[in-house]
Amino acid sequence: MELLKKLKWYNVKKGLRYLKHFGVKEFLIRLQERMEPEEVPYGPWYEAYRPKETDLAAQRRKKFKHSCKFSIAVPAYETPETFLREMIASVQKQTYGNWELCIVNASPQNERMKQVLEEYAAADERIRVKNLAENKGIAGNTNEALAMASGDFVCLLDHDDLLAPNALFEAARSLEADSSIDVLYTDEDKVETDGRTHFKPNLKPDFNLDLLRSNNYICHFFMVRRALAERAGGFDGAYEGAQDYDFILRCTDMAKNIHHIPEILYHWRTHAASTADNPISKMYAYEAGKRAIEAHLERRGQAAEVSLKKDLGFYRVKYPVQGKPLVSIIIPNKDETEALRLCIESIKKTVVYENYEIIIVENNSSSREIFAYYKELSEDARIRIVRWKDAFNYSAINNYGVKYAKGEFLLFLNNDIEALETGWFEELLGNCQRPEVGITGAKLLYPDGTIQHAGTVIGIGGIAGHMFVGMPAERSGYLHKASLQMDYSAVTAACMMMKRSLFERLGGFEERLSVAFNDVDLCLRANEAGFLVVYDPYACLRHYESKSRGAEDSPEKVRRFQEEIEFMRTRWEKLLKAGDPYYNKNLSLSKWNYSLRADRKKGRNTND
Repeated sequence: MELLKKLKWYNVKKGLRYLKHFGVKEFLIRLQERMEPEEVPYGPWYEAYRPKETDLAAQRRKKFKHSCKFSIAVPAYETPETFLREMIASVQKQTYGNWELCIVNASPQNERMKQVLEEYAAADERIRVKNLAENKGIAGNTNEALAMASGDFVCLLDHDDLLAPNALFEAARSLEADSSIDVLYTDEDKVETDGRTHFKPNLKPDFNLDLLRSNNYICHFFMVRRALAERAGGFDGAYEGAQDYDFILRCTDMAKNIHHIPEILYHWRTHAASTADNPISKMYAYEAGKRAIEAHLERRGQAAEVSLKKDLGFYRVKYPVQGKPLVSIIIPNKDETEALRLCIESIKKTVVYENYEIIIVENNSSSREIFAYYKELSEDARIRIVRWKDAFNYSAINNYGVKYAKGEFLLFLNNDIEALETGWFEELLGNCQRPEVGITGAKLLYPDGTIQHAGTVIGIGGIAGHMFVGMPAERSGYLHKASLQMDYSAVTAACMMMKRSLFERLGGFEERLSVAFNDVDLCLRANEAGFLVVYDPYACLRHYESKSRGAEDSPEKVRRFQEEIEFMRTRWEKLLKAGDPYYNKNLSLSKWNYSLRADRKKGRNTND
């Protein structure tokens, strides 16, 4: 039935455009992804989630110590009257009252639009209208609206979109709690032309530099301190079509404190001409987005190559390797001859970069075959075998291996990893050389072609879990996150590169975590020290770890696992309670596919 609802003539035409753009194979993959039913349907979830009238009434009664003024800038051009009235009404319904609505009318020939705007301006002194003699384009029109602003913060609202009634209240509450905030942004969804049917929620992480370089995930609702917006220089017409992306990049470059409000406070209206519904309609915008990222990277002094992905509005940023630093590859091993052979041979086959060494940490092997293979490997000057004679302890074994390493960078690699194509090594190294990055991790696949690891989220399954486990590798997942470079709280050490200087500064792996969560703990300590942990999907390898490794099958193993869980709960109690900043509180902690959290307790929409 749902399929029949979607088979409108407009959707058929839209599908044909996408078929032409992607080709048959990729189109069918994307179609299959889109047609899968939501595990938690968004429509009913949103209706239960949105604030009730009692919540909104309580918000209206709230008295703030510091009443921040918000200037909402709206560039309007040939706006349908219904959309225009609904947009204005959504601002007038705000439960926080200290705002002004600055509307620039760039439709000098549209007398009806002028009349409607004058009607609202006459009835509400907070609504200010400026009629332009000509349309100056989105960037020029927006700058005119920004010039009208007198508030502490300026907020960007499209002329046909809608604000949730608690949007400014949530922003004011955030600023009351932390007056040093320079930039705020919120979650958003899309709404059909009727203004009532909500779909496709964009539930965002806290500020995520690499995700922002991959896609303008911040988009709506964007609020920035007016003084900072002025220093940033307003909108630049050279990036027409991606002028908001460029503006957001420049503002976040300058901001010292960027705050994300994990609430759906903006509704992006879709219709046939909107980019929200038809991204192919504005190809020039994606080229402008590419140039905006390039300009941002140049401002940051970062050498990189930016390219458009097939999924429009998404980008790949490739960081070239600088110089020829030595990289030490550390591989623990016990008895595994064939797995290790496959791992080593795949490294030799796929790694073009020459300045690396391999350190195999031998841990109490007993088979003749492995020692024969060690002898064979020892003939290669780049490979050394060192012996760890104590009981298995993943952390201690890797720490021991690092003592023999000479490299400036460390690559921790499981012995059951197979590199598939050239480029993965250079991807990890190029990223890891960035001054703000401490750790880089890869996308790992099971032998059957499904995903084993695409980043790690804190709280999934209790302590931490991998994202998109079991999803076919050709799929891109929720908002393409399986195939986008982005920052996470952690990545798996099955294939993880790290600055040696940071590893030593942090004291290496925590040896009290002998089997589980040692990589998560190390990544969290890197984050705590101010470094990014980057998930790089363009470094893609195969991991022969069994999908069903089985339960901890002895009393000793069960006790050890529980002790390591308790260690993590104690050390990272604050983070586990607050939630992963690179995830979103509205998303499930029992699933790994970014599905909605069915048991989400609202609680934040009141005036507490």
